[in-house]
Amino acid sequence: MTIIRLLLIGSFFACWCQEVMSAERPNVILVMCDDLGWSDVRFNNPDSPINTPHLDEMAKSGMRFKRFYSAGSVCSPTRGSCLTGRHPHRYGVYSANTGNLKDGEITLPEILREQGYTTGHFGKWHLGTLTTEIKDANRGGPKGADHFSTPQMNGYDLCFVTESKVPTYDPMIKPPGGGQKGWDYLKDRSEAVSYGTRYWDENGEIVTENLEGDDSRIIMDRAIPFIEQAASDKVPFFAAIWFHAPHLPVVAGPEHVAPYERYDSYERNYYGCISALDEQVGRLREKLKTLGVDQNTMIWFCSDNGPEGQSGKAPGSASPFRGRKRSLYEGGVRVPAIVEWPGHVPPGTVCSSPAVTSDYLPTILDALELTLPDDRPIDGVSLTRYFDRSSPERGSPIGFQFQKQRSWMSDQFKLYSSDAGKTWELYDLSTDLDEKHDIAADHLDQVKAMVGEIKRWIESCENSDAGNDYATRE
Repeated sequence: MTIIRLLLIGSFFACWCQEVMSAERPNVILVMCDDLGWSDVRFNNPDSPINTPHLDEMAKSGMRFKRFYSAGSVCSPTRGSCLTGRHPHRYGVYSANTGNLKDGEITLPEILREQGYTTGHFGKWHLGTLTTEIKDANRGGPKGADHFSTPQMNGYDLCFVTESKVPTYDPMIKPPGGGQKGWDYLKDRSEAVSYGTRYWDENGEIVTENLEGDDSRIIMDRAIPFIEQAASDKVPFFAAIWFHAPHLPVVAGPEHVAPYERYDSYERNYYGCISALDEQVGRLREKLKTLGVDQNTMIWFCSDNGPEGQSGKAPGSASPFRGRKRSLYEGGVRVPAIVEWPGHVPPGTVCSSPAVTSDYLPTILDALELTLPDDRPIDGVSLTRYFDRSSPERGSPIGFQFQKQRSWMSDQFKLYSSDAGKTWELYDLSTDLDEKHDIAADHLDQVKAMVGEIKRWIESCENSDAGNDYATRE
């Protein structure tokens, strides 16, 4: 009888400890859009033609970043930075559809899973191929076998993912000869042909059910049951919800294009798929409240880079900034961003200091009082200093590399090169938001100091890319 009582007490104590630990550790959700412009959302631009009421409410309930940056000016590099805290050139994902997350990288879901978190990834992956057997998306299949790297190989328990882009409505199909930019939704699906990509699960199986209609809703249909199960089991969870919208091809359903009928097809489908995405953000936030876990959940929202296309010829807006996707000028890497964490992030606050997607990992580890298992270089910093306002400055510069472009940014100044460092431009972002006035000639000492810093940083990235960081991991 005594043994039974001890076992029961021990079991109760273990369950109680698990609940207490779960309550102390926040759930973490990383929500990401694809190619959303800084001024597409009304919390940044009240004059935006796009309805984003749920994101606007999230911004009011949390902290809005005025200077938040994607680590890359295209999608794949940025996505890896979110999970590793490192610049893309450290792990060999230099552009879209290149490289993959290497085995030696330490990812955020790996770390959190070791701490008892359940982990799930939903939507776009774009950090490696998802099959070596059949042709899929951009690189999947035997020809892309060298870059086979799935979410489940990088710390995720559960996933529902595509390798790369899909149409933002009816994601598995397209009209015969469908355009690159997008189309009006197909009223008659019998005319459709395969888009050439698939959704995959954590077992490496192709998902075939519930794939019709709005893609953002399809993604959230998988994320919410994962969150419900974690809440039911009283375990902390980490979820990456990476929407495809508004990456091309943009397609929106009838209820979401209806408010935009006065615009042309490209615009109304672009605007409509963003409104559909915004609706799913609202659905997510409401579900967290219903489950009673909203007060213990840290939600991040951002875009993976600036908007697609040339200004004036594509509907996405990076105004008032110079450049767009693929550029290291502000319009290519300054993106809309919010963090909501009740009790830790004061509601309705605005952060004017620089932050970047590489900051996710160190910030979350700092919040959990965790450290990395080795001393490899990390490019991100903890942003908790912004949450509690203990420091208004970042202090640590942010570096960027893409093709021949280089950029090195402090709290005030931005150094930029379009020719791999042969020539340099300098901008004072405190007074010159749209980077119109190159002041390099008048600040030679500043340029010299920053050039020295970025050269040392690039050498460090090259050392990491050669695999020399991985020898420190047991």
